[in-house]
Amino acid sequence: MATVRKSAPKNKRVPLRIGIIGTGGIAASQIEKLRKSKRDDWKITAACDIDAQRVAAFADKWDIERRMTDWRKMAADRDLDAITICTPNKMHCAPAVACAQAGKHVMVEKPMAMSAREAAEMCAAAKKAGTVMQIGFQQRFNANAQFLRKAVAEGALGKILYVRAQALRRLGIPSWGVFGRKDLNGGGPMIDIGVHILECSHYIMGRPRLTHASGATHTYIGNRKPEVAAPWGAWDHTTYTVEDLATGYLRFEGGATLTIESSFAAHIEKDAWNITIMGTKGGACLDPLAIFTHRNGAQVNETPSFVGYQDGFDFKMLHWLQVIQDGVKSDAPGEDGLAVQQMLDGVYESARLGREVAIKRL
Repeated sequence: MATVRKSAPKNKRVPLRIGIIGTGGIAASQIEKLRKSKRDDWKITAACDIDAQRVAAFADKWDIERRMTDWRKMAADRDLDAITICTPNKMHCAPAVACAQAGKHVMVEKPMAMSAREAAEMCAAAKKAGTVMQIGFQQRFNANAQFLRKAVAEGALGKILYVRAQALRRLGIPSWGVFGRKDLNGGGPMIDIGVHILECSHYIMGRPRLTHASGATHTYIGNRKPEVAAPWGAWDHTTYTVEDLATGYLRFEGGATLTIESSFAAHIEKDAWNITIMGTKGGACLDPLAIFTHRNGAQVNETPSFVGYQDGFDFKMLHWLQVIQDGVKSDAPGEDGLAVQQMLDGVYESARLGREVAIKRL
């Protein structure tokens, strides 16, 4: 097992030497957010991409000295302490495992992997190596989500009975990247944007263990030549092999249930992005933020006047540094990624089989 570099004393920090695998838009966003953290204890020292021209352009733009085209060399590089993986979903597991085994801390963008078994392998590698495996879940770090998580933890809603999670687009099929290819992305809206609302919902609920899942998937627009103007332009319908709409019904230990609705394209009035919670003492809504309860014999809607401002993406990158450099406990650990991956797997497997599936412990 490789030696993990110890954090430096607070009064004499050693900059964390970071490598990036995958040099697309997410990688650029991560660097921007790291810079916003105003910390000086990190430095991007290497970038990797299978496309030599793309990695060269990326490195030139962000003033990154070393450029690579083989992630295996980056994983083995002893001059790197941490790696952030910004590749298509299919290329999350192998690099993450190799980097962890080499003693490196890892950030993996969502979803964690293509399957729960891959996610479990990633978690096991980090645990054995004693390194950080953190997942790029940002929705849980937004101010509204943090408020609701605290409300649930304090018992303001009582026992959570039911959650409705929605990540719906009327016509928002990506016209770039590999989002329409099941072989590289693992699925469509459920694994791409549904994962966001699932991770946030599960976090707010208190991370209960999933026991059963039911789901259905439907493709009826994306695999046809575009016939209507779309916000992001025409997509490649000839390579579109994912669902347009996915729905799921999840059951957890303790009796709570959750429904998830996610679409790239659905015949609805407008896009929807929300979480609704129902408990024994009260309910809540993520947007607009509110708690619904009974007080003094009356039905009461409690709407916070101000909960502060915290951008989830900004904080997830700052939090990664805090976990590695300051020893802060991770609030988006690999185990959370595995739990959400089991939800995604359960919905897709149920849709394939046409029946509810039981979820095994991994």
